[in-house]
Amino acid sequence: METDYAIIGGGVVGLSVAWGLLRAGKTVTVIDGDDGSFRASRGNFGLVWVQSKGMNQPRYAKWSQQSAGLWAEFAQELAHNTGQAVPLEQRGGYDLHFSEESLQKTVDDYEVLKAKLDGDYPYEVLGHNALRKEEPHIGPKVVGAILHHQDGHANPLKLLMALAADLHRMGGRLVNGKTVSDIQKPDGFDITCSDGTRISAAKVILAAGLGAATLGPKLGFQAPIRPQRGQVLITEKLPKLINRPSLIARQVDEGGIQIGATNEEVGHNDRVTQSGLSGLAADAIAAYPALAKAQLVRSWGALRVLSPDGLPIYQESRDMPGAFLVTCHSGITLAAAHARLLPQWLEKSDHAPNLEVFSEDRFNLS
Repeated sequence: METDYAIIGGGVVGLSVAWGLLRAGKTVTVIDGDDGSFRASRGNFGLVWVQSKGMNQPRYAKWSQQSAGLWAEFAQELAHNTGQAVPLEQRGGYDLHFSEESLQKTVDDYEVLKAKLDGDYPYEVLGHNALRKEEPHIGPKVVGAILHHQDGHANPLKLLMALAADLHRMGGRLVNGKTVSDIQKPDGFDITCSDGTRISAAKVILAAGLGAATLGPKLGFQAPIRPQRGQVLITEKLPKLINRPSLIARQVDEGGIQIGATNEEVGHNDRVTQSGLSGLAADAIAAYPALAKAQLVRSWGALRVLSPDGLPIYQESRDMPGAFLVTCHSGITLAAAHARLLPQWLEKSDHAPNLEVFSEDRFNLS
């Protein structure tokens, strides 16, 4: 075989898995698409987020917690290996609320999940006055917030760059600008790209985001994924205004404030809209009134990768053993778990995490 693993998809998910496999001594070739590909890795909100994950599936909450707990060491190792910092803050994050009713309803839901996690769900409720001590620029319309102590945020572009750099350092191969057109399994896997490039591999991992919907059935997967658009706004670089991130806004390490994100079912349309951006701006100003004076410098739309229940899919093909589907919409949060723990699952190690709940079998239940 030309390589132990061929990974189709060079975003954060694919590169995180590649990094972990290279670290484990495997040979890896990553096949990445062209500049026209939909790329969640370059358009996401950059959160390393635990709260609200797995409300109906505690295993997902625990998986997110495991990854969040590994993130700091993961970022430090990447920075040490490449000399490229991966900025990360994990001092907690907020779920901001504009009504007492929504705040109480969320607390009630969190208490149910906390019990299922044997109490391991470290959050506290801050009323408006307590929140204002932590966030002096919070607006009067915010009645309070849930501060979850396992949450944080990172710089996703710098993560992507560091992963690519360390992949090269460890001898991995990254093939850019290729579209996979066919996959056959005569012995190992014979992968053919639209330009005629061919790659042979003992195993193949489909981590192509939305592209998995097309390639998945060729490998025996259902790959029932869909796009969901999220629009984002970026302000000019500002003095420190926000101390901890929320789902409404976060201040990135360069100083700009990222505002987002919408949740829109519009197919593969990743364009921005005036109504979407206006709604984001209104929410951000309600939360942080000082943002009304900030100058906006960029906006974009990007497509999330969602399964029917919103959870990741980790599946080995029954039709083509050695082919794996790895897809999720929380590629930043789960990057550390994909790098440190998923290779054990792929290699069927005795210490592999139990990911059975994330198989495609859950979609076959009547």
